[in-house]
Amino acid sequence: MRSEIKQKIDLAYGRIKSELVLKNARIVNVFSHEIVDGDIAIHQGKIVGIGNYAGEAEVDLEGRFVAPGLIDGHVHIESSMVSPTQFARAVVPRGTTTIIADPHEIANVKGIEGIKYMLEASEDLPLNAYFMLPSCVPATSFETSGAKLLADDLAELINHERVLGLGELMNYPGVIGGDEEIVDKIRLAREHNKLIDGHGPEIKDKELNAYVAAGVLTEHECSTVEEMLNRLRLGMYILIRQGSAARNLKELVRGLKRENMRRCLFCTDDKHPEDILLTGHIDNNVRLAIRNGIDPISAIQMATINAAQCYRLKNIGAIAPGYNADLIIVDDLKDFNVLQVYKDGKLVGDNKEPLFDVKDFDSSNVTDTVRIKAVIKDDLKISIDNDIANVIRLLPHSLVTQKVVRKVDVENREFKNNKNLDILKLAVIERHNATGNVGLGLVEDFRLKNGAIALTIAHDSHNLIAIGDNDEDMLLAINEVARVGGGIAIVSKGNVQRTLRLPIAGIMSDESMEKVNEKLAEMLNIAYEQLGVNTDIDPFMTLSFLALPVIPELKVTDIGLFDVSRFDFIDLSIEE
Repeated sequence: MRSEIKQKIDLAYGRIKSELVLKNARIVNVFSHEIVDGDIAIHQGKIVGIGNYAGEAEVDLEGRFVAPGLIDGHVHIESSMVSPTQFARAVVPRGTTTIIADPHEIANVKGIEGIKYMLEASEDLPLNAYFMLPSCVPATSFETSGAKLLADDLAELINHERVLGLGELMNYPGVIGGDEEIVDKIRLAREHNKLIDGHGPEIKDKELNAYVAAGVLTEHECSTVEEMLNRLRLGMYILIRQGSAARNLKELVRGLKRENMRRCLFCTDDKHPEDILLTGHIDNNVRLAIRNGIDPISAIQMATINAAQCYRLKNIGAIAPGYNADLIIVDDLKDFNVLQVYKDGKLVGDNKEPLFDVKDFDSSNVTDTVRIKAVIKDDLKISIDNDIANVIRLLPHSLVTQKVVRKVDVENREFKNNKNLDILKLAVIERHNATGNVGLGLVEDFRLKNGAIALTIAHDSHNLIAIGDNDEDMLLAINEVARVGGGIAIVSKGNVQRTLRLPIAGIMSDESMEKVNEKLAEMLNIAYEQLGVNTDIDPFMTLSFLALPVIPELKVTDIGLFDVSRFDFIDLSIEE
C-alpha cells in the first residue's frame, strides 16, 4: 500500500511518466464550472493529474473538449430490445459510460433469474452497469406475470456490489397507504443503506410528504415544472427524462436555474433502437438541454457529477486526480458531437463505432419463456349482449387511451368486424404458465386492415398481445410469435410477412441493435404501407402498452377489460 501511494504521488507530480497522456485538451471542470486548458495524465485506468505532463503514450487532442463519461440515471435496457452486451455496443460509443438500470421488464418474466442474467451479462463490459432491484413484480394484481418478487426474494441480491437499491416504487398508493409488502421492501433497502427510486406522478401535498418520508430519493416521472419544484423542495433528486415514449426535457428545463440544478440529472428510461441510433443516448439529453437554454457546462454537470453524487458513485463523473478515466472527446460545447470515448483510459469508441468486442453470453436460463395453451378461434370470440360497447380509443403520440362508447356490429351475440368501421379486436394471452387466460377488447383508431400484429412485449407482465381485423390472421400471428419463442410478427391475408425474434425472455434479441433496427424498420414499413396502420402511432409501442393497467383510461390484461379510472374490470358490452 505504501509503494502504491508513493507511485500515485510520483505520477501526479510528474517524476515518472504515466501510461497515457491526452495532450492539449480543453477540460470541462464540473466542480468549478469552467473550462481548463491542459493535459490529462492517465495511469492504470485512473486520472493522476491535470496540467503539463509527459506520457509513455501521448495523444494530441488539438484543443478539443474533454468531458467526463455520461451517466444514465434510470434506464430499462430491455426497451432497447437487445441484450446488455449489444446495448453497450450501441450506447458506449455515444458517450454513455455508466448506467443505473432497473431490470423490471425481464423480472416480470423470469423473476430473480432474470435479474441475475442482467447482472451477469453486463459484467466485463466497458460500461459501468449498476442496478436497482425491481420493487413491483408484478406491477398490479390485475394481470398474470411470470413471477412475484417479495422482500425475501430481493434479499438474495441486495448486497451485490452493483446493486444500488430498490427500483422505482410504482405502487405509490401502496407506499402512502403503508402496504405491508411494499413497506418490507423499503425496510430491506433502508436496513442495507441502499437507495430508493421513485415513480409517483401527480402526487402532492401530504401524500408527497409521506412518499418522501418513506425514503424515496428520486423521481423521473415529472411532466410539469410545478411537479419538479414540489419534489426539489422536499429534497428529492429529479431525473429529467428524454426517452422514446415520454419526452419531458423541453418542459422541465424551463424550471431550472443555477440554484436548483445540482439536484437534477438525466435519464432515458425507455428508449427504442431507432431513437438511440438516430438521436443518441444521454448525449441527446445534453444537446437538447443546451438548445433549450441551459449553458453547456451545467448540462454536462447534470449528465455526470450530479448523477454520480445522487447514486453515491465514487470516482466517476468528473475529471480530477483519483477519478476513473471515463472520458468523452467532443467537437464543441454547442453541437456536443461525441467523437471518441475512453473507458478506464482505453479508447473504446470512435465516430459512434465500438472499438471493443463482446463475448457470447449463455442466455439459456432466460429463453424458452413463451408457454401458451393452444389458442383456437373460439378463444378470440367476443360475446356481446347488444351492439353498444366500451371501446379503447387511441390518442396520437400518447400512451394514454380514452374510454369511449361505440355502436358495433353484432351477429348471434358475437362481435363481427365491419371493414367500414375502424374498430379492431384486441387479445391478451397469458404466456408464462399456459393458464389459458385470454382477455379481449376493442380498439379504435389503430386503422389496421387485412391482417394482424402480435408481440410478446406487453407492459408490464409481458403477456402475448395481438390485434387484427380477422381471427384467422390473429391466430396465425399468435402462433408465429409462440413458434419463435417470443418477438413480433406481422401477418396479412394468411401469410406471415415478417417476424422479429426476441428469444431473451420474449423481449430482447441477441443480435446487434443495428440489425434489430433494420428489421423493425422493415416491419414498420409493412404496417404503415401494407396494412394501413395509423401513422400517428407506433404500432408496436402502442400495442405493447395497451396491456398496462396503470395508464388511463381503458386497457386489456389477460384477465379482462380494465377501467383504470375505476381501477376495476368492466364488461365490454353496455347494458341498455
